[in-house]
Amino acid sequence: MSGAFVRVALDHPLPTLFDYRCEAVPAPAPGTLVAVPFGKRNVVGLVVEVSAHSDVPPERIREVRAVCGGCAPLSAEWLALVAFAADYYQRSLGEVALPALPQALRDPERWPRLFTVAPRFRLTEAGRSALPEALPARAVALRRLAAALVDRGVLDLSDARELHPKAAATLAGWQRQGWLELEPEGEPNGAPVGGPVASDSAAALGACDVGAAGGGEALAQGDTPDDTPDDAPASANGAAGRAVRPVLTDEQAQAVQALAKARGFSPFLLHGVTGSGKTEVYLRAIEALFDAEPAAQALVLVPEINLTPQFEAAFRARFAGRTGDESIVTLHSAMADGERVRSWLAAHTGRARIVLGTRLAVLASMPALALIVVDEEHEPAYKQQEGLRYSARDLAIWRAKQRGIPVVLGSATPSLESWWHAQQGRYRQLSLARRAVAAAALPTVKMIDLEEERRRGRGSVDGISGPLAAALKARLARGEQSLVFLNRRGYAPVLACDACGWVAGCPRCSAYVVLHKGEHALRCHHCGWEARVPRACPDCGNVDIAPLGRGTQRVEETLAALVPGARVLRIDADSTRRKGSAQTLFSNVHAGEVDILVGTQMIAKGHDFQRVSLVAVLNADAALFSHDFRAGERLFAQLMQVSGRAGRAGLPGEVLVQTRYPRHALYHALARHDYVGFANATLGERRDAQLPPFVYQALLRAEGRTLEAALGFLGQASAALADVPAAERVTLYDAVPMTIVKVANVHRAQLLLESASRASLLATLRAWQPLLRALKGVIRWSVEVDPLDI
Repeated sequence: MSGAFVRVALDHPLPTLFDYRCEAVPAPAPGTLVAVPFGKRNVVGLVVEVSAHSDVPPERIREVRAVCGGCAPLSAEWLALVAFAADYYQRSLGEVALPALPQALRDPERWPRLFTVAPRFRLTEAGRSALPEALPARAVALRRLAAALVDRGVLDLSDARELHPKAAATLAGWQRQGWLELEPEGEPNGAPVGGPVASDSAAALGACDVGAAGGGEALAQGDTPDDTPDDAPASANGAAGRAVRPVLTDEQAQAVQALAKARGFSPFLLHGVTGSGKTEVYLRAIEALFDAEPAAQALVLVPEINLTPQFEAAFRARFAGRTGDESIVTLHSAMADGERVRSWLAAHTGRARIVLGTRLAVLASMPALALIVVDEEHEPAYKQQEGLRYSARDLAIWRAKQRGIPVVLGSATPSLESWWHAQQGRYRQLSLARRAVAAAALPTVKMIDLEEERRRGRGSVDGISGPLAAALKARLARGEQSLVFLNRRGYAPVLACDACGWVAGCPRCSAYVVLHKGEHALRCHHCGWEARVPRACPDCGNVDIAPLGRGTQRVEETLAALVPGARVLRIDADSTRRKGSAQTLFSNVHAGEVDILVGTQMIAKGHDFQRVSLVAVLNADAALFSHDFRAGERLFAQLMQVSGRAGRAGLPGEVLVQTRYPRHALYHALARHDYVGFANATLGERRDAQLPPFVYQALLRAEGRTLEAALGFLGQASAALADVPAAERVTLYDAVPMTIVKVANVHRAQLLLESASRASLLATLRAWQPLLRALKGVIRWSVEVDPLDI
């Protein structure tokens, strides 16, 4: 029998590798992508091992159908990273490795086109002088193509075709006019720079004190050009950023110096108040890195897609002229397949010096990675909630440990797990206690007591109290902007009949549907079910059915009537569905075309609104009495972040929080901007209650056609745990329905495991998984380590 045998990881839940015969000479190295038959399908797998022998009977071994020669093999270091993630998060290697790759790489039919070198056009001096002024004003697509050339200097044909449908003919015409010249062809994908090979995941786990990802404990010892990132000075924006380099404060300079001197694995917690200039610290730290290591790469993670365009603008303003345009790339799930695979390959080959991305970017192949930055490290968005439920923040720390490089966690409100690590000396804390702009003080925070307003007979107009309405009108009169924060989209969360008590519910979920008045629709925010608003109550025929509660659409409508003459704009997931719409809306805010901005958490962080002097918070009390022990921490972080949007450019800032509990300890800490006091008090409560970060948790979730089936499976799972020796040090709680029991006609339940020893918890889960697979029943189940929501 000729040829070698390759052991391949496939995107399949079975925790095993699959043997195939490969006739290619030489045999594909570990880390190579191959197309193989699996059942009746042709799928892409990842070669993990190569051997001259196989224990599988010869008649059962099938042939490798194709080898992806255009993409250099993934490094042993990257394979070790995904192996660790698979082991820690209790998934198969293929379930981690394959989804981490762009979709285009997982389609063997696209390989020939993917690795064909596209012609690249370079703008000449004549072209720079002529474009885009030489084009008709109404030729939008042409001017868009010209603007990309002027901005980037070089553009390949595949990128150009995404900007203009007839790009090939257009670029050829411009070339004949002398505006462009064709670059010499080159290899699209060279071999990546080598890096140190990590030890196996078990050894690395022991060395790193791997932490609770869901709760945020670290895995280590211890989407507009006019936007600027949170804490970035105004001069970092656009052309101004290229001309003006802000002077560092003493605190910023000390932080930059500490990062520049860091050697080996060095985890830093950059705790800076909103507007203190954390982004400038990131920029200077990367500059220092590139001065010391000209070929180094840096990874910068942001929590949400809508923050990547503004970060990209700031980084391009600082680095594009220094490192070349294509050396700064973005990675996030909203990118087109072609765009995403090009960015990924640029990182994989080392051409991309800076990778900006959301949580999926933490698994990008970066062979020369030398610095990792995790901005807003406390954000729950870093925890994947479907499939592989990993924490990108925690994997970033483990990856820094693996490579022996610095990692920076930045936040005005660090997660309690990260704060605890810093207090224990596992992370080095860097503090920015003052805003970077000398004239910009932290805003004054005041509570509007809704009960007191009611007792005095002053009430409110559809949720907007008298003092808040007066404050909004005063800002309008002064030409300043206001921000109204309500973390609930739609018009109203409930549509009800007061005659018979009927409430509009989702037929597929155990949840109410949300009224979207503009679309005249009822929509479930859990499964997407939608229906028209009924003319009358379907139970009793009453025509006076009414919306209860308020969402951003209703607040937008109310403010338009309550503050005459104000230009009111709403930014939430409903108003930003189309690609690029969020950037356009934020541009309008920065341009001063908006007087009152209404929005959800999309506007709460990462935006430098220069003219906002008032922030109003509605319905914050809902999180004060949640069953979730993390609700208070999230609320405080959210309020601190949204409060920081006020008074950033020297205007006196004020924050008004409407509440029925103005004496609550959380609001007292907020009024003092006292994160330290809040964090230490909350950690004390967590210690007394034996909650993370003082214990480690995992969830077994089950989904079935009925709740009884899901609970029955969990009962069997609980009984099977008695056969696992390591379970002696693990506390097992009773199986219970999830908070929202039914979603899309699927009933859900969960089982919580808890231990004071992370090693015991992980050992129990490893031994438990084969027993779970042996259980019978038509049930989907999954294990989540370090859950965020319980």
